[in-house]
Amino acid sequence: MQIFHTLNDWRQFRRELPPTLSLGFVPTMGNLHLGHQSLFNTSCQENDRTIASIFINPKQFNKIDDYTNYPRTIDADLALLEEQGVDYCLLPNEQEIYADSYQFKVEENNLSLMMEGKQRPGHFTGVLTIVMKLLNLTKPQRAYFGEKDYQQLQLIREMVAAFFIDTEIKSCPTIRESSSLAYSSRNNRLTAKERIIADNFANIFHQKTKDIELLISELNAFGIEVEYIEEHEERRYAAVKIGNIRLIDNYAVL
Repeated sequence: MQIFHTLNDWRQFRRELPPTLSLGFVPTMGNLHLGHQSLFNTSCQENDRTIASIFINPKQFNKIDDYTNYPRTIDADLALLEEQGVDYCLLPNEQEIYADSYQFKVEENNLSLMMEGKQRPGHFTGVLTIVMKLLNLTKPQRAYFGEKDYQQLQLIREMVAAFFIDTEIKSCPTIRESSSLAYSSRNNRLTAKERIIADNFANIFHQKTKDIELLISELNAFGIEVEYIEEHEERRYAAVKIGNIRLIDNYAVL
């Protein structure tokens, strides 16, 4: 696997790739898990080459503690990427990515104001801006995103369409543990006791026949703080806090 630490090195390399070669792209913030692995596997199956990026984007964290405490596991991440057959890894630094000091941003004024956007002001502006930058840098035929962050996935799809970007946005199913808890980098920050509570959250939330009020009541009984459970376009979304750890999930209600 080739690793690129500077944008200039990558951009020069990208210009020299044959135009007939298909490139798949998986953007990540590191601390890779089985959910990420599914994205890498799908990209490697569908493209001639695959590039992953690892960049903990400070602009999408609305709380400094979340950014500071985000797990940083670069050595393990690079080893996993190589094991999964990823061809290239882009490791940009903040100074290069935000050489404009975040003067230019991508904003959306509808879906981004709901749910995650309401709870985390500025979050989706940070997400859309970094994804736009990375798509322009990598110029992939396809880019892969997990359905666990379904609101984010929809916004990225709409952004790509609105700006006529020649990249197909591919969605991949949420990968779950046996308890139905979605794999997430945040799971690693749960204590043993909180992990049991998180499994209870997953079990309760996935009782699809129960109405939202009953789900909230049952979650509260386990000491789980519910930020929201909402349904939009035949999909149910949730965000909860267990201790200091915030977890999200969603599923189709069809």
